[in-house]
Order: sequence, then structure tokens, then C-alpha cells
Amino acid sequence: MISTGTAHARVWAPPRRRVEVLIDRARGGRSTVALLPEENGFFSGELPDTRSGDRYQFRLDGELVRPDPASRFQPEGPHGPSEVIDPREFEWTDAAWRGIAPQGQVIYEMHVGTFTREGTWAAAARELPELARLGVTVVEMMPIAEFAGRFGWGYDGVDLYAPTRLYGRPDDLRRFVDSAHQIGLAVILDVVYNHLGPDGNYLNDYSPDYFTGKYENDWGKAINFEGPAPAREFFVENAAYWIEEFHFDGLRLDATQDIRDASTTHVIAEMVARARGAAGQRHIYIVAENEPQETRLVRDSASGGYGVDALWNDDYHHTACVALTGRREAYYRDYTGSPQEFVSSLKYGYLFQGQWYAWQERPRGSSALDLPGHAFISFLENHDQVANTAFGHRLHQRTSPGRYRALTALTLLGPATPLLFQGQEFSSSAPFQYFCDHDGPLRDSIRSGRREFLAQFESTRDRRVQTALPVPDDEQTFERCKLDFSERETNAAAYRLHKDLLEIRRTDRAIAAAASVRVDGAVIAPQAFVVRYGLGSPQDRLLVLNLGADLLLTPIPEPLLAPPDGHEWEVRWSSEAVEYGGLGRAPFQTNSEWRIPGEAAVLLRPQPERSRQDA
Repeated sequence: MISTGTAHARVWAPPRRRVEVLIDRARGGRSTVALLPEENGFFSGELPDTRSGDRYQFRLDGELVRPDPASRFQPEGPHGPSEVIDPREFEWTDAAWRGIAPQGQVIYEMHVGTFTREGTWAAAARELPELARLGVTVVEMMPIAEFAGRFGWGYDGVDLYAPTRLYGRPDDLRRFVDSAHQIGLAVILDVVYNHLGPDGNYLNDYSPDYFTGKYENDWGKAINFEGPAPAREFFVENAAYWIEEFHFDGLRLDATQDIRDASTTHVIAEMVARARGAAGQRHIYIVAENEPQETRLVRDSASGGYGVDALWNDDYHHTACVALTGRREAYYRDYTGSPQEFVSSLKYGYLFQGQWYAWQERPRGSSALDLPGHAFISFLENHDQVANTAFGHRLHQRTSPGRYRALTALTLLGPATPLLFQGQEFSSSAPFQYFCDHDGPLRDSIRSGRREFLAQFESTRDRRVQTALPVPDDEQTFERCKLDFSERETNAAAYRLHKDLLEIRRTDRAIAAAASVRVDGAVIAPQAFVVRYGLGSPQDRLLVLNLGADLLLTPIPEPLLAPPDGHEWEVRWSSEAVEYGGLGRAPFQTNSEWRIPGEAAVLLRPQPERSRQDA
């Protein structure tokens, strides 16, 4: 109705006796409109002579002046007035876009504020064609709901319907998504429904029933999904809102273990169903982070599940990190980085599926033995795991080049959906550190809280490390995390490594099929193992990884090393190729005793066996 000069306002505020809308028109003039009470605590009314660009606030009981809890834009931040936005004004060009399936995806996690120097959606959109050329199929955007301050990760959002003013206007976000669809890229959004940020959260002024003291929460008051229906609906509708109004191709649900709900239908299941309904004929992709590793999230409703498509696999990251760095501090203590851990993770997803977990002193995980590879998302880096080092160092800076190339190959060719964190593809020198912009007591508590969190790592307790830790509210902490795209050229070997591996993943039928058809694997030496794809056919592939020294393998009593009948193995790809910064593809002997290069990954394929006289 905005195009006709009239807007409609409706808000849930059951404790309030009177609600008014204060309107400040962009073309000049102010007015106050009293909303009429409805049943169940709602107030509503028409706002005449109101157009896009006008600003408004709610006045509660004649005293409190607050922004709209469902504001579509907060041009002055979470404490200022809301802006009237007509979502129908943007002209989409993606009518032919049909979304994405759970299989065959490559995810790229992006923090818009540090992805480019400008830190805007417009600047990020210019880089989308290069991501597509790299082989990325899905951009996973870190949270963008409006939050306080000049910079931040976005996990302390307070206006869940308002894209933050820090990266541009709402139509800039729409243009980003529309541009992605034009070149075949999907975009999913990281959303936070387990808590709200500590600064600028005014929901309690509208109703204390948005929150509950029934459950403990790691980050503040737990959200009340079991109370009045409008409180629950506020969050459920938000999941659909991003799909409908911004054409996102799915969601990443943050820390789902803290989305507590004892209702007959869990709120996550309802969010997933509502989001899929909002997509209509488009196929959307919903993934979740779940620290306890509860696989019911990815099971269907008939099995008591929530219908999510994939789960982040921290187990894979943790064992890879130990293998690369040798460090077993804090939550890495239950991992050894052994070949068997990699084989088990590639075959079954989670490593902990109900066994005792010493770090938490309780069992962890649930059964995943029947789940396909694409039900998991594997990564060497993500925003948390890079920042959880004392100084936000990238993983390639903490290990040997050979090992890093080898485990990059395993991650990008494995059966799980791979995720790259921004800049990983060209071995970015930019760290990723924790940053947020708050003042006063909140600033001090965040500083001390960050030091306490990192103190779980024994090495971080070193006094010199504690003194040198990056300060979250220092603007330089934020600035130093910005990518430098010239490193695509200066680190061309790393960039080519990722690009070539993603091309193999996309074009090799046996490797592509591994997302749905289980691979097999075996340990062949204390630091070496193999992964077999397409078992028993001429399309077989054998990925050999050796994280130790050069290996002479004899005897060879492992059937997975045998080629298909009438065939012999040949090298398809090697992480030691000179173009990747390696030392060269040494001869890989498989006809007699096996000679396997150290700290390397080699992909083998069968070829028809040569006659003895040709051998």
C-alpha cells in the first residue's frame, strides 16, 4: 500500500495500554498516529501520507520511544528510527532461477565487512564472478541483522528483519543476491535465533514474553519459543522473510543447541518448513551448526527430525587441525589427527556419535552411520576456528606447505560438502580476529570475556600472549582482517591448487558421486591412508595421502590398493606438482612395491593394463 501513500502498522505489545506511531516524513512534516488495540495484545492502524524513505518510531504508553521490532531498515543503527521500505520497488531479474540441491555444492563463507576493502554489498558483488570461476557454488553470508557499533561479526544482531546499514541499503543486498543468481551462484544467510545482542535489543519493552528464564543460554537470555504464539511467530516468520523478500537460497542456523524448545513441533522444524514454503518452487538449502552433534536435525519429520539439509562437522576440522599443527589444547584434546580418524570421518561423518568425550566429561553425538556424505559440511577454516587462535592466524601459516596441500585435497575431494573461509583459496595473509564495537562497561566485559575464552588454550595463558591479544573494539583489529585480492596473483600457486581441485570435484564422476555413495578407506601406514571411490568399476579413483615421510610400502596386503581387474593405476593429480608450489611429481610406483611421496596427496585412476612386453 506504500505506493498509494498509505502504510499499515501492526505491532505486538500485550503489556501496553497505548501505542502510537511517530512519523518523520522525508519530504518534510511530522505526525502522530494512534494505533487501535486488537485481540491477543496487537495494535494496528493505517498511516496515511506515508512513503518509502519516511522514518518512524513507536511510542509506548506515551513514554518509551522505540524502533519497530520488525523494522526493515535502521539507517542510524539500532537505537535510531526505523525507515519505511517497500520491498516491491526492487526489480528482480532472477525469475528463471530454481535454487540448489543439497548435493554438488561448494560453500564460501563471507564476512561482508572484511571481504573487500570497502566492506559493502556493492563491492562484494564485483567479486562474485571470480568466485564462480574458482568453483564456488554457494556464498554463505555471515549474519547481517542490524547490530550496534561501527563493525562486528554480526552474531549480536538485535533487529532481525533489518539488513545492517553498515554494508549498504536493503536494495544493495537484493542486488547482490540477484547478481549472484545471474552467474549461477546461490547465496545463503547465517541467521541467529539462539539469542539477541546486548546493545539495542528493545524486544523486552514490547513484551517480556519474548524471553524465558526456563533455559540457560551461553550468550544471554534464552528466547521463548514455548510461550505466546506471537513471540514464537516473530522468529519463525523471520526465517521465511529472508527467503521471500531477499531471495536467499537458504539459511545457516547458528548454534542450534541453544534454540531450546519443548513444543510438540520443535521451532527449528517449523522454521525449516516455513522457509521452504516461502521459496515456492525454488529449492533452498538449509544447514546448521550443532555443537552436540545431534543428527536428528538432518532427518525428516517421519523420523522425528527437523528437515535440515546438512550439519557443520567440527570433528573433521579438529582432527585436521591436530594433524596439521600437532596442537591438542582445549577442545582438540580428544583428537589425534590420525589416519584412522580421517578414514572414519570420510565414511561416517562425525567421529563422536555417542562415545565418551573427555573435554566435556560426557558422551557426545548421535548416530550418523546411515547418513550420506552431503549431510555434512567439512572445512579446514571457518570464522570461529581461525579467530579462536590467539592472533587469528590462518592455518597455512601454522603447518608445512606439503601437509596443507594434502589436506586441502582431502577436504575438497572428500564426500562431504566442502566449505572455504574467505581468502583461504589464495592463502590470505589477513588474519581473522574477533572484533566488535561497544562502549563503556560492555566494552570492558567483552575484552575480559574474550581473554577468558581464549584461556582454555594453555599456550594463550602465557603472559606475553595475553598482553599482545588483539583488542576486539580497536578499529585496527577490524581493518587488519580485510582481504587483499592482489594475493590471488602473489599466491597464485595456492589459488591454482584450489581451482584445479574444485574442477576435479565438479567433473570427475566418481568423486562427485561420493556425496551420495559411500566411499571406503584404509590405513596403510602410521601416517598414511587411502580413500577409494566408485569401488569395483573402471571409474574407480584412489586418493592416497601420506602425512609423514617418503614411504616404501611392502608388503601390500590391503585390497583397496588393488586396481580394477585388467587395469593398473596411473597418476591423475598430485599435490606436489610444481604449479602448486610442490617439489615435483616424483614417480609413483604401484606395479611392485609402492613408493609414496611424503607430505603429499596423490589421486590415481585406472587405465587398461599394458602387456608385459610394453611394461
